[in-house]
Amino acid sequence: MDINLYEMIFKRKSFHLFRNTGTEHISAHQLDNIREKFKSLEPLNKNIKVDIEIVPAKETTCKRGEEYCILLYSEEKDNYLQNIGYIGEQLDLYLASMNIGALWYGIGKPEHRMLKNLNFVIMIAIKKTDSDNFRKDMYKSKRKPLDEIWIGDTIEHVSNVIRFAPSACNTQPWIVENTNNTLSVYRYKKPGKRGLMPADRVTFYNRIDMGIFLCFMELCLNHENIYYKRELCYDSQDDSKVLTAEYRLLS
Repeated sequence: MDINLYEMIFKRKSFHLFRNTGTEHISAHQLDNIREKFKSLEPLNKNIKVDIEIVPAKETTCKRGEEYCILLYSEEKDNYLQNIGYIGEQLDLYLASMNIGALWYGIGKPEHRMLKNLNFVIMIAIKKTDSDNFRKDMYKSKRKPLDEIWIGDTIEHVSNVIRFAPSACNTQPWIVENTNNTLSVYRYKKPGKRGLMPADRVTFYNRIDMGIFLCFMELCLNHENIYYKRELCYDSQDDSKVLTAEYRLLS
């Protein structure tokens, strides 16, 4: 994974509405750069085919003031939702480096739900914006407290940073347990908590969120030169707490 994306963790934010973003627009060259960057992003599973399409805002149901929407498509294989979240978050951070604001928009619908035999999964709304509109102090953002998402000994510059991973509908459905030099990452669905999502789509979007979270986790571990061996778990259950991945720390 591109370690340069780590610094963008502290800059990026979710643009729930694109207002007062300045006068610049995303150029055709920048759109081409986004498409090319996507091809180089690291997946969780290289055997899952994915692709994107960038369309004008009017071609989706998203109405947040964006210029374009990046539509993410995938084969439907085991853990494909986590995979698209993991890849998509790398793209989100790359967009911040270009001063392009972004929003994971979980409930949006495109005109075309298929692309090259791949199924539409989720979209990211984007718009060019002034650099002043990005975060100045990430730690002032409202997120779950550390003791709600992390159990066991904390890791400096990791535990308190991964709290700020975005989630498609802001439910932040994750818990990390640190035991015996192993970080166990769980998808956790708090009873009665689902944000803006329809009840029957909570698990769908939360699996995408877990891929986003794993992206943050690995960028932080890599930045701190903490070596690990990752084991992904197949998430096929709808229980309130499901193991997503384990990271055995090697140093």
